[in-house]
Amino acid sequence: MKPVIFHIDVNSAYLSWTALERLKEGSSTDLREIPSIIGGDEKSRHGIVLAKSIPAKKYGIQTAEPVASALRKCPGLVVEKPDHTMYRRYSRAMMELLSGYTPDLEQVSIDECYLDFTPIAHLYPSPEKAAAQIRDQIFETFGFTVNVGISHVKVLAKMASDFEKPGKVHTLYPEEIPVKMWPLPVSDLFMVGHRSAERLKTYGIRTIGDLAHTDPSFLTSHFKSHGKLMWEFANGIDPSPVVSIRQEAKGVGNSITLASDATTAEAAKKVLLSLAESVAARLRKAGQLAGTVAVELKYADFTKASHQSSTLSPCNDTDAIYRLSCSLFDQVWNGEPIRLLGIRSSRLTAEGEPIQLSIFDLPLHATPAKPMAAETAFSGSGGAKKEGEHVHSPSPEKLKKLDAAMDVIRKKYGQNAIHKGELTDFSDR
Repeated sequence: MKPVIFHIDVNSAYLSWTALERLKEGSSTDLREIPSIIGGDEKSRHGIVLAKSIPAKKYGIQTAEPVASALRKCPGLVVEKPDHTMYRRYSRAMMELLSGYTPDLEQVSIDECYLDFTPIAHLYPSPEKAAAQIRDQIFETFGFTVNVGISHVKVLAKMASDFEKPGKVHTLYPEEIPVKMWPLPVSDLFMVGHRSAERLKTYGIRTIGDLAHTDPSFLTSHFKSHGKLMWEFANGIDPSPVVSIRQEAKGVGNSITLASDATTAEAAKKVLLSLAESVAARLRKAGQLAGTVAVELKYADFTKASHQSSTLSPCNDTDAIYRLSCSLFDQVWNGEPIRLLGIRSSRLTAEGEPIQLSIFDLPLHATPAKPMAAETAFSGSGGAKKEGEHVHSPSPEKLKKLDAAMDVIRKKYGQNAIHKGELTDFSDR
């Protein structure tokens, strides 16, 4: 499977976040709906435009131009000073929400990040639908909009997120480059600044397509290493990976907004199994054991419910997390259609530290089997177990070996290479 990378960018972040704060303070005016900017001081007329509203853009106001110039273009322009403490608060909240989807997240500025969607692709019907769910959840949670760009490489995902705004999802896969990117002005290409764009125009290079079809040696001779970089980006070449900076984990979790509401426990528990696999794999990758597991639900009417419990002993195996999650789900679900499901783990301890074992961690002896439902009463070889036959529950050690083997297979062949049997219908839909 080719990598799938998202670039998530807040639309006019400083202005959107300031507008939300003013509305919380009781203002009747939404700065996003009037000619307004963030930057400098209206009285001193000093500073530059850091962000602008869409109505301000209609007056020809540009980001980074002097505030005095913007005021000449629009005398009634509303100017708000920046509040970087508040911006950091919104940024942290958004990044925390996104890290609930995957830890493979690279924040590149206060209002944008890359997200490696590849490891969680099997949880969603398509990258486009997943991106739309992320966009919608950010808006529902915080009240501001983001654009999401999707591609196989970072530079194309970045370019895609700059297409039509606000609140849009765009793709820019390599096969879409000639139609979606090459006709754009060369100044629109990431890493081509104003001065470089003007120099390129003197050589007759006006569009990104012109740049892509220019001899790279010509560009290198005039722009040195930057010339090669511009040529590579114009052709969609960018081998750089998403580099996440991992901090000491206080908790590991994952959630999914469903493509269609789950209305039965069976459907919900298939989703929980997939989430349990994801959470357990992330715990193992981080070398952590979970002491508490929580299940969270959001119903179709957007009301939320959650329930948590301590594990019998700290664990990071899929089976233990899944079984506890199902038990918690049975206790908390009220029977209404479910829009979102999530599993969170907390009270983490490092693998290798001494832990208090439960008696249930001891090897199990053969016990008489209870009657099983028809759809689950089959042995691994395909034969049905008869009532009263002895079944041997797999030991915790065997379950750990199974999880470790699945981790190795996924790392080598991709996340979709192997699934628990119960996941087949969910992951293939």
